[in-house]
Amino acid sequence: MARRALLKEHERKTLFDIPVDDDGLISHYSLSPADLLEIQLRRREHNQLGFAIQLCLMRYPGRPLLANEVPPKAMLDYVAEQVGVSSTAFRLYARREETRSNHIAHLLGYLQRRNATAEDRRAALLSAIEIASTTDAGTSIAGAIVAELRNRNSLLPAANIIERMGLAARAIARRRAERTLIEGISSDRLQDLDRLLEVDPTIGQTRFHWLRSAPEAPGASNLVGLTERIAFLRTLEIAPKFQARISSGRWDQMIREGNATPAWLANDFNASRRHALIVAQ
Repeated sequence: MARRALLKEHERKTLFDIPVDDDGLISHYSLSPADLLEIQLRRREHNQLGFAIQLCLMRYPGRPLLANEVPPKAMLDYVAEQVGVSSTAFRLYARREETRSNHIAHLLGYLQRRNATAEDRRAALLSAIEIASTTDAGTSIAGAIVAELRNRNSLLPAANIIERMGLAARAIARRRAERTLIEGISSDRLQDLDRLLEVDPTIGQTRFHWLRSAPEAPGASNLVGLTERIAFLRTLEIAPKFQARISSGRWDQMIREGNATPAWLANDFNASRRHALIVAQ
C-alpha cells in the first residue's frame, strides 16, 4: 500500500515552488546594490546570471539551485534584467559541477546561511510535532518545518525530505494523543472495548456498529433504542471529560477517522489506535 502523502500537489507548489507572478518576483527576487556588486565580481555573463539565480533561490524558497535545474522563464528574465545580461546566458551556467558548488559555498557565507544540521532538523521536527498535536493539516505541519529551518538560517532540504519529516511528526503526534486519551483505563476495560468489535449474537451485529446506528427519528420505539444504548454506554465508564485530555483538532481527527472506520477495519489497528478510536466514538 502506498504511503499517504502529507501534501496535495497544489499545497506542495505553494510551499516549495519558485514564484512566477509579478508580486512574488518583486517580493523575493529583487536584488540590492550589494547583491549586484557581489554578482559583478563573477567573470562572464553566464556565471553572473547563475550566481544571481543561486543567490535568489537560497533566499527564497531557501534552497540552492539543483543540478541540471532550469528556473522558470519568468524568474530568469526578471533576474537577468537586473543583472544586465540576456536570460539565454543561463544555458552555459554550471556545466562544471565545481562552479555551482563553489557558488553555493560562497553564498552560504554571503547570506549567512548553512546546510541544515542534525540539530536543525530535530528542532524542525519538534516544531512540526507541536503543530501536529493540534491539527492534521499537512500544510500547517510542513509549514512549521520550513519556518523553523528558515528561522535557524538553514537551507531547506529537498521537498520529499520535508514531507517525510512531516509524516513522522504527524504519526508521533497521533500516537501521543492516543496514549493520552486512554491513559489510566484498566486492562479489563480495554478488553471490554475490544469486544465491541465482535459480533454480539444477541443483537446480530457488533456493539460498535449498534452504538453508532442509534435511531434519530422521533417515536416511542426509537426512544427505547436510545435508552438501551445510553444504559449500555454507562457500563463502559468512558467519561465525557476524556475529551479534554487532547486538543480539539486532534479529537476532531479521531472522530472523523472513527466515523469512516467499520469494526472489521478497526480490528486491524494497533492496540492504542484501536482503543483511542473506540473511546472517541
